[in-house]
Formats: sequence, structure tokens, C-alpha cells
Amino acid sequence: MKTQHTLFICTTCASTWKDGKREGKSGGEQLLEQISNLAKNWELQNDFRIQEVSCMSSCNRACAVSFTASGKYTYLFGDLPANDSESATAVLECASQYYAKPDGLLPWSERPEPLKKGIVARIPPLPN
Repeated sequence: MKTQHTLFICTTCASTWKDGKREGKSGGEQLLEQISNLAKNWELQNDFRIQEVSCMSSCNRACAVSFTASGKYTYLFGDLPANDSESATAVLECASQYYAKPDGLLPWSERPEPLKKGIVARIPPLPN
């Protein structure tokens, strides 16, 4: 049985607020849209679930995404521009690298450029 992999995308990142209410489409929603469109032709579309999250508490590092899978390190990346197709492409490229690593470790030198400087956290897997 294959391990389920998940890409979380924060949909409240880079929101515009007025009178306590969010206006328009957030940067995170735009990034989710771009990634979802690219993922339609991604070789891992059936093996790597894409899930929106209402907040990842990384507001000062918007836009944020995370890779996670059982038995692997979890990564949280931020500082991803929302309206940049390079960001969406880099996220899926890095997700593919993550998928291929048995422990999920993503060496800095191997990551796509937009994900080299945006690391927020690397969380170790739970012990078996």
C-alpha cells in the first residue's frame, strides 16, 4: 500500500481585509488555483493529494504550503508569490522530489529556487 502524500495550501495567505471581512480572492487561493491547474497533468496527481487549509499560522511568510506523509519529514514553506507561475511549478517539482525520498528529506541544493529561501519549518516524522 502506498503512503498518502498531502500538499497543504493556505487559502487565507495574502488576504485583503476591510472592516474585519476578507475581500476578493486571497493570494493563497490564487496559488491553489494555479497549482491545481498544473496538477491536472502532473504524474503524481493520483498519489499526492492537494488540500486547502484555512490558515497555517504563517501570515508573515505568505503564501505558505506544506508537504507531509506518514513516516516522512514535514516541510512548511512560505514567501511564495501568489501570482507567479514559477511558484506553482516549483511547488509541484519539489513535491515530486519529496515523494521520491523515502524519508522526505529535501536537501537545500536540490530544491527549486523559490523553495530554497522560503523554508519556515522542517518537522521530523513521528517515531514508529
